[in-house]
Order: sequence, then C-alpha cells, then structure tokens
Amino acid sequence: MAKILRAIRGMHDLLPEQMGRWHWVEDSARRLLESYGYEEIRTPLLEPTELFQRSIGEVTDIVEKEMYSFQDRNGELLSLRPEGTASCVRAAIEHNLLDRPQRLWYRGPMFRRERPQKGRYRQFHQIGAEVFGLAGPDIDQELILLTHRLWKILGLSGLRLAINSLGDAEDRHRYREALVQYLEARQDMLDEDSRRRLATNPLRILDSKNPDMQALIAEAPSILDFLGKEAQEHFSQLCEGLGNAGIAFRVNPRLVRGLDYYNRTVFEWITDALGAQGTLCAGGRYDGLVEQLGGRSVPAVGFALGLERLVALLESLPAQAAPALDAYLVAVGERAQAAALVLAEQLRDQSPDLRLCCHCGGGSFKSQFKKADRSGARYALILGEEELERGVMGIKPLRDQGPQIEKPLASVVDFLLAARTADPTE
Repeated sequence: MAKILRAIRGMHDLLPEQMGRWHWVEDSARRLLESYGYEEIRTPLLEPTELFQRSIGEVTDIVEKEMYSFQDRNGELLSLRPEGTASCVRAAIEHNLLDRPQRLWYRGPMFRRERPQKGRYRQFHQIGAEVFGLAGPDIDQELILLTHRLWKILGLSGLRLAINSLGDAEDRHRYREALVQYLEARQDMLDEDSRRRLATNPLRILDSKNPDMQALIAEAPSILDFLGKEAQEHFSQLCEGLGNAGIAFRVNPRLVRGLDYYNRTVFEWITDALGAQGTLCAGGRYDGLVEQLGGRSVPAVGFALGLERLVALLESLPAQAAPALDAYLVAVGERAQAAALVLAEQLRDQSPDLRLCCHCGGGSFKSQFKKADRSGARYALILGEEELERGVMGIKPLRDQGPQIEKPLASVVDFLLAARTADPTE
C-alpha cells in the first residue's frame, strides 16, 4: 500500500463542514468593508524577498527566521508573503493608485514558519484594510470603528481595545536612546532574545511575552513621554474621537507591534478566550512606507485580522450552516436521465440563485432518493418517463411529512423560491 501523504505541519485543510462559518465571517467582513467605501485588491502570494526586507525590517523575527524564501531558476530570491500590507503598498505604487486617496481591502493566505500552536499556523488567512493619502486621526478612528462594528455583526463581546502612539521618526529616535540606556543598565535581567534585540531592534523587547521580563518592561520609559507636539495632538484627537463614539479603550505605552514600518497610531483588539494567541486584530499608521518602497511620500494606515482566530472565537456561537439546497433532482429511466441535466439548466436559467443539485451516476430510484435525503435539500424533484412526457416534475418534501405534488416545469422554480421565502431560517 502506498504511503499516505499528509498536509505540511502547521498547514491545515478547511473541510466542507467548516466552510459555513468561514463563508459567514468572510461575507460579513466583505459587505461591511464595501459599505464603508473600501475596494478589494488581490496581490500575488509570491513577492520579491527584498519587498519584505525593506518594509518589515531585516532584523525582525519575520524576516530573520519566519519567511518561506527560496531562489527560483533565474536566481531571483522570492518569498511567500508573510503579511499583506507590503504587497498592497507595492501594488499601489506599481499601478499608480496613489494620485488620490484610496481605501483598499484584501483577504487571503499568509505564510510564516513559526512553531505551530492553537491560533498560530504556518499558513494562515487574513482580512485587512489599507488606506492611502489620508493623514488625520479621523481615518485611524474610522478603521477602529469599522472593526468594532464587525464584532457587533458577528455577535462577539468581551474584546478589549489597546492603543498607543509610536510618534514620529525623531520621537522614536529619542525614545530609543532612553530605552537602550535603561536596558543596558539591566542587561543581567534580559533574556537571550532581548540581548540580541538590544543592538538591533530594542523596541521589540517591549513586546516580549517572557513572564520573567514583564516587571522590567513595566518600569521601562514610556514612549508617550517622548512624543512631539504634532504626534501628541494626533493621538489626543484619536482618543477624544473614540471616546465620543463610545468606544472603550486602554492606552498601553508598551504596545509597539512587531513590524518596523509603524509610526504614530498602533492598536490591537484582544481577547482572553484564545489563550496565549489573544490578539485578534491589529494595525496602525505607516506614513513612511510608501516612500521607503520607492513611491512618493503618502500617509497610510491599516489593519489585519486573523481569520483562523476569529473563526475559533466564534465556535462558541451557534454554527452558521451553509445554505440548504432548494432541491435535489432525481431522474428515473434512460430518457429521463438523458434529459435531466438539460432540464436542470433550464431551471437555473429561470433563477441563477436557485440551489439545485442534479443526480449523476445513475442508480435505482431508491438509491437516488437516499442521496437526495442525505444532501440536506428541502425537496426532491422527481423526473420519470411519464413526468417527462407530460412536462411536469414531482416535488416531494424531504424535511417534513408533506405529500408529493406535481408542478409544470415552468412553475417549479417559483414554487421552490416561494418555499425558501416562507422559511424563517433563510
């Protein structure tokens, strides 16, 4: 017997019984984003490795240890995208989208070679939004309000919002000097990762999850004490706007995010229901990234949410089943079976929204009817030689004990759609 091949560790199949909830989440997010005026963009899974080295930062964990990178036959170094922002920026520059403000959104798989655990996978899926050309705190607020509305639509509660400001480049330079001075005086308290980051990316030390580091981090200087006037005013207006909108939040001066390109606003939505992987959605402002990747200076802000974590959080809520089939077409007899697929297409022509499965593969009436029942369809459409001659179809309820009836072919679709409308679960 041949060896059974299995999925790569940390990469999972999404099976049909799981897709109802995934579709519900994705469709809810898509409708919401489009209602706010965001337009979808789709970028390649593969990008030049240099794109992420220049945007995320060469000394971040993602670039140093987590990217799936390889050299293709032409000698070009390529990487599976580990996040969506850099690709959106690259596409916006390449296709001249930045001559006016843009509200974009995306969805799709990302790839990081991390240690797989619940809520953290090597292939994971994100939905994100990116806004280009708007510099004020009002658009930062809109993105937070949009995500807050999504939680309401999905019926989620108990999420906490943490926000911070990383200031501008000069602010971060002054803060970095103070932070390094503080940490160098306490090197004996640093773990191995933090000692390595001290010389390359000291702000990332504040993001350490090591319990033994938390007291040291809590006493570190606060970046909020180093903000310049413009950054401070931007952050104050954001906090005021969120308060006016009734959004509860906590200012966390240790929130730095894991990517080099952020400035000013950063935020996270956090839950306690997923264990260690508690960040459900995160984002912030990255005003210098477009210029850093070769475009003109354009302000930008965005967020990304993890679909695996969001779907896992929704497992405690009632399952969102895939819409039931309206009907399953059973055909008995050679002539009826030969005509069934054509007649099914004629029914679909009357309503493209019709959810109809036509039996294939032959079999007795009894075996076909069993498959119709197992399909979850509301009705079985029965086509035999006699029905074909008279231009009718039998309609048998599968979810209750109602009698079988007949309808002319021209009125079958109207009957099925009317039955769907009358069902309060639709």
